[in-house]
Amino acid sequence: MTTETTASPVTAEEIEAGRRAYELDRAHVFHSWSAQDKISPMTVLKAEGSWVWDGEGNRLLDFSSQLVNTNIGHQHPKVVAAIREQAGRLCTIAPQHANDARSEAARLIASLTPGDLDHVFFTNGGADAVEHAIRMARLHTGRYKVLSAYRSYHGGTHLAVNVTGDPRRVANDYGDAGTVHFHAPFPYRSQFHSSSPEEESRRALEHLETTIQLEGAANIAALILESVPGTAGIMVPPPGYLEGVRELTRKYGIVFIADEVMAGFGRTGKWFAIEHWDVVPDLLTFAKGVNSGYVPLGGVAIGNAVFDTFRERAYPGGLTYSGHPLACAAAVATISAMAGEQMVEHAARLGEEVIGPRLREIAARHRSVGEVRGLGCFWAVELVKNRETREPLAAYGGSSPEMDEVIAACKAGGLLPFANFNRIHVAPPLNTPDAEVLRGLEILDAALDVADKHAN
Repeated sequence: MTTETTASPVTAEEIEAGRRAYELDRAHVFHSWSAQDKISPMTVLKAEGSWVWDGEGNRLLDFSSQLVNTNIGHQHPKVVAAIREQAGRLCTIAPQHANDARSEAARLIASLTPGDLDHVFFTNGGADAVEHAIRMARLHTGRYKVLSAYRSYHGGTHLAVNVTGDPRRVANDYGDAGTVHFHAPFPYRSQFHSSSPEEESRRALEHLETTIQLEGAANIAALILESVPGTAGIMVPPPGYLEGVRELTRKYGIVFIADEVMAGFGRTGKWFAIEHWDVVPDLLTFAKGVNSGYVPLGGVAIGNAVFDTFRERAYPGGLTYSGHPLACAAAVATISAMAGEQMVEHAARLGEEVIGPRLREIAARHRSVGEVRGLGCFWAVELVKNRETREPLAAYGGSSPEMDEVIAACKAGGLLPFANFNRIHVAPPLNTPDAEVLRGLEILDAALDVADKHAN
């Protein structure tokens, strides 16, 4: 695993360059998901391992893995070297040609995906992976509708954001994308008034089958589901749920798409999160952790049934940068480093022996913590104003001054958190040493004293 960083301190020249970068950002950069005049983006001067340095030279432990994608941390030397070597040989080539980086990346990914997901269509990221998976499902089935869960995120492009179930969808949703939403299980905030995880699973499956029937199974091309929902709250599916979803999709001839963009490539302590339940989907989307985000890359892993549809029939889709050599070389190096350094096993152990137990101790001590949940290096801390009523510290779909105080306390302590609505997510790089994880949890523990002031 990585060790304590040995990077040199930030220099005055680097800080001055960072200030210039900030000025130019504010003058010219249009930021996603933001009202432009209401943001003050943090400048990052450099990063190494599990650490980043802000615009003033402060070192922060990255418990966000950025957007939960730097699974092997920052500036891993093997991946940086692979990108350099590939750039020296072949920077880019059109996707209609074969090249060794793309071929080897596809082979490695196919060797890791469950079941018969042996064919890989490369995209630029997760959103277009979702777009193309749904297109494949529609062409394969001859149907149009797509089922997806509320409290989900599948991307920011037109179809992907309409499939998404969180509030970012609403401003972009004109009801014309063929999407239908259903409630997935979430025992802590159950829509089904369940008293146990098993009951939640059973009732959620009953609700899903009813939705299929009422929408007309013959009209439904695909069901897409995050194996473990990420941005929406890291809600680990209760026992039997994903197995039941797989049975329903088979029963009604619906293509099952597992969205592994955030949960895949070791994040939950297995190469793919869906392996926790021994379920094989028809299609699997990936991105983020496939090469730790060093060069943009995503894709769809395709099972034989869907692949056979396009053996003699042309697939009407493609991208100029599909299987870009630099991105694929980074993927090969990332997967090789993860396997060679046993990062997936390390992530599993961190979840079982370090993060999970420590978060449960923290939860017992802080009245502002309603629940902690997760797997591997993928955990959520649900913050509430009252444990009995479960009133969130920030409303669903927004933030709050109280949450802003907690986030500020994390940063002041030297921790860069991933926060969404009323939650702090614990998602460090998979190769973060135990000592650094414990250090980050200590900072979070102290920051939650601020949250406790707003809880009763």
